[in-house]
Amino acid sequence: MASDLLNQRTSGVLLHPTSLPGPHGCGDFGPNAYYFVDWLHTAGQSLWQTLPLGPIGPGDSPYMGSSAFAGNPLLVAFEPLVERGWIAAEALQTSFNDESISYGVVVPWRLQKLREAFAGYQKAASAADQQAFADWLLQEHSWVGDYTLFMALDQAHSPSLWPEWPAALARRDPTALAAARTEHAAEIGFWGFVQWQFDVQWKQLKAYANQKNVHMVGDLPIFIAHHSSDCWSRPDLYELDASGNPLVIAGVPPDFFSETGQRWGNPLYNWAAMKADGYSWWIERVKRQLSLADVVRIDHFRGFVGYWEIPASEPTAVKGRWMPGPDYDLFAAIEAALGKLPIIAEDLGVITDEVVALRTRAGFPGMRILQFAFSDDASNNFLPHNYERDTVVYSGTHDNDTVKGWWADCTERERAYAGEYLHTDGSDVHWAMIRACAQSVANHAVCQFQDVLGLDGRHRMNTPGTVGCWTWRFKWDWVNGAAAETLAHITAAARRTSFERLPLPAYPEGKNKP
Repeated sequence: MASDLLNQRTSGVLLHPTSLPGPHGCGDFGPNAYYFVDWLHTAGQSLWQTLPLGPIGPGDSPYMGSSAFAGNPLLVAFEPLVERGWIAAEALQTSFNDESISYGVVVPWRLQKLREAFAGYQKAASAADQQAFADWLLQEHSWVGDYTLFMALDQAHSPSLWPEWPAALARRDPTALAAARTEHAAEIGFWGFVQWQFDVQWKQLKAYANQKNVHMVGDLPIFIAHHSSDCWSRPDLYELDASGNPLVIAGVPPDFFSETGQRWGNPLYNWAAMKADGYSWWIERVKRQLSLADVVRIDHFRGFVGYWEIPASEPTAVKGRWMPGPDYDLFAAIEAALGKLPIIAEDLGVITDEVVALRTRAGFPGMRILQFAFSDDASNNFLPHNYERDTVVYSGTHDNDTVKGWWADCTERERAYAGEYLHTDGSDVHWAMIRACAQSVANHAVCQFQDVLGLDGRHRMNTPGTVGCWTWRFKWDWVNGAAAETLAHITAAARRTSFERLPLPAYPEGKNKP
């Protein structure tokens, strides 16, 4: 079904689960996630696109986490844990900001409550629960053992990075690892419990969404973080020195937007070693992501053809160089192992003919951003009349401003061109862009939920290169029936839905009723 989905004409909404309403400091997989699925179904949408669901990293970014396989503990909902009797509802009483996430407060609070739930599980879990947990650990053994041990050691040796741990642990001496598993057994158990509950809750939510004809679109960052279980457990797969520190790091070269380029800091893959290993790590990674989503977007797709290699000692990206990536060889190996891949290629930026050739050969649709369309003339590839069917068009992504924010800040020329092209004076520019995306020939049209709600630039999710991002949340008070009605009409008129809309369901009890 998932591979066929990319050949259909669909419409969807981009919203990360942390942006959902809820009483516990950030959105999660609780009741509000189910209501959002109902809202999508009512609005005629068949795609729910998220950001990466993995742990957050420096700057609270979901693109730089401690594991390429694990889930974000912040997304584990407490309501199911209360229902199981593992934590009391009274222990969850608090008052958080319901329009943004204060990570410095929310993260330690939620982790402490998860620890209390784990203690409750240890006291009250049924034999069936214990067996389900054991079965899950066995099923996910390829990554969960290294991840849970890494997290236990990270807690024990914080704030040191893994190359600074005791040498025997940093270089993964078998005797030292065995001793650590015994010493930190309780902490290892906790992190395993959290990941088990993440999987159980997400897969229940995904099943509910699929029953409503809503399919999940995941997000896979091309690179991983240096301080991660992935890098620590398989240092041979990365360009590291003898101590485990990166020799070279990822980024992009200087361009119109930055005179010094972007120095991301991720370690770079040792592609020769990965090829010699049959790309097994990548096969397992994609397999894991496809178990969590119906379709997966791969970020920075052009890096598989050529990537910008920066010496780790350099403070900027200026003195980097282009290096060849694995190209089609990698995707041929993954497809041979997993079958036809339901993947969207994020092919933005300076895209060469070689990148287009790889995407075409792999059979992946590319991306277009409508906000990028009006800075040039009618030949601009981001204008709808220049799209191909094998395309996913966005009014804007998480890295863009909201449509209203863009309209307020774009140049006079862009505003004049967009006004003429979209037939708008700006008062309804968000709907004009959503309509243009929907009516295009592109197979898939996706918009940010902020744009459905007509919100301005204060509600932007991320501004690349800045701090204090990823905090945005909405309230159900802001969502009225007219938004679902308008989006459903646009979607149906553009032949992107084939089922009848249903009446709006009741709001979840106690969840910011309008």
